[in-house]
Amino acid sequence: MVVGEALIDIVHTPHESTEHPGGSPANVAYGLARLGVSTTLLTAIARDPRGQMIHRHLADAGVRLMPESWSLAKTSTATATITPDGSASYVFDTTWQLAPTEDLPTPLLLHTGSIAAFLDPGASTLRALLGRLHGSCRISYDPNIRPSLLGSQAEARSVFEDTAALSDVVKLSREDAVWLYPAAGPHETITTILGLGAELVVVTDGAAGAILATREHRITVPAAPTCVVDTIGAGDSYTAALVAGLLDTRPGTLPPLALASLGQMAATAAAITVSRRGAQPPTAAELNLPENRASVPAVG
Repeated sequence: MVVGEALIDIVHTPHESTEHPGGSPANVAYGLARLGVSTTLLTAIARDPRGQMIHRHLADAGVRLMPESWSLAKTSTATATITPDGSASYVFDTTWQLAPTEDLPTPLLLHTGSIAAFLDPGASTLRALLGRLHGSCRISYDPNIRPSLLGSQAEARSVFEDTAALSDVVKLSREDAVWLYPAAGPHETITTILGLGAELVVVTDGAAGAILATREHRITVPAAPTCVVDTIGAGDSYTAALVAGLLDTRPGTLPPLALASLGQMAATAAAITVSRRGAQPPTAAELNLPENRASVPAVG
């Protein structure tokens, strides 16, 4: 279950402007489906051309969109401006509301993050869902901080910590970590989040690789070599591969070899994604994974 927004990325580069489906949770759901995980998505879109574009995009990967997802009058957008070095800056026109979740079944794993965890009214509905499912299924959370959509840093950190306390796995970028805890280094931030109750904390740092940490073990996995074309969706591709890998583990059983395997698969997925334009994560075949893997309903 992946809970969060689906929207249209409007991308401006030095040479052209394009539109394609995006939204961090929707990207994760799409990435999971591409990796052979049977995935259902609950999100908030409109029955307008952009909403239909999102629907077709998800369906092409095999993601099933829940009927309750058609809940907006206008599909949300994120406008990204890409610089010559491939980095992106964002401006959002976003509404986030979530259909009632009381009757949703308990999934094997729930993933959430990004705008969905911060922007009301949907964020409040999401936290209620996490509270109901906490302890009944594995919960994965990627804050994917978007400062332009948040209030004060202190308020956002409080929301982050409330959500992290309900999560088993917390994945964040180095930029997220610095924004949330500007006075702390990555290892201190990891210790703080583990102290909130997480089983696994992952901090990614682009070409510098990623730190994967449990209370017992802490390792650094280098980034996979690649030629960067477009960084959009790289973090979501990493997250999708991480979640897919977690489906092959049991809670509380993440020794160093398992952490290394998770980190290497996720790093390879991100490297493939940044090597091509748009949020196009790898397939199961590209990561040498079996197809038709465990089912994860995605609410997002």
